[in-house]
Amino acid sequence: MVMNHMVQLVKQLSTKLSPSMYASTLQSSQAEGLARLRQIQRELKNDDVLDQPLHSLSFIVFDLETSGFFPDKGDEILSIGAVKMKGAEVLFEESFYSTVQCKKEPSSDVLSLTGLTLEELQSSRPLIEVLNDFYEFVGGGTLVAHHATHEKRFMSHMTWQLMRMPFAHRIIDTTFLTRVVAHDENLVTLDECCIYYNIPITTRHHALYDAKMTAELWGQSLKLAQEKGFSTLREIYIYLATLKK
Repeated sequence: MVMNHMVQLVKQLSTKLSPSMYASTLQSSQAEGLARLRQIQRELKNDDVLDQPLHSLSFIVFDLETSGFFPDKGDEILSIGAVKMKGAEVLFEESFYSTVQCKKEPSSDVLSLTGLTLEELQSSRPLIEVLNDFYEFVGGGTLVAHHATHEKRFMSHMTWQLMRMPFAHRIIDTTFLTRVVAHDENLVTLDECCIYYNIPITTRHHALYDAKMTAELWGQSLKLAQEKGFSTLREIYIYLATLKK
């Protein structure tokens, strides 16, 4: 009896909410997200993190799983994972994860590598909604990624394509610090870095788990950089510039 009552209620609601009402609600939510991103980008222009103490900087370490390497040729973002940090401390409870609805079916190799399924991708939200939520999560924090060129390429392309806005956040590659604290080591892959720092490797090529491992890598590198006497990002940039001369 209770189940029948629920079914009737759902039917009544479905007749009262038209597709145009759903679309209007979605458009309103996206407009709010774009307005918030504009505000964040204005704040970023006035907030120079280079001279802020490393121990108090807010970092957001993130990872993307994608269907390929070239967004300008149709490759898509399949999932986004991120975790916040305060200085070298990883705030594991403050995390973000979402799969993304894709327009084209990823290859079987990509699905096998990431562990994602067509069913969960097809039932996921569109990328513009996920990006809105991701930028809300990030706020004005500084982004960090392992081999950040890949993440920056996709974020720049997709933010412009879907929002007609530039990608304005500062994004730092983990090698920015490993070149300072482990310059004699040939650390390239995330696995190699984790082994070097004795960081447990779990569920590779899952955006959130990779983001958490990268955060632990960044945290340990940050502690070592501070032990070497560096207190701001600017000091590290200046030091790295002297190595190139």
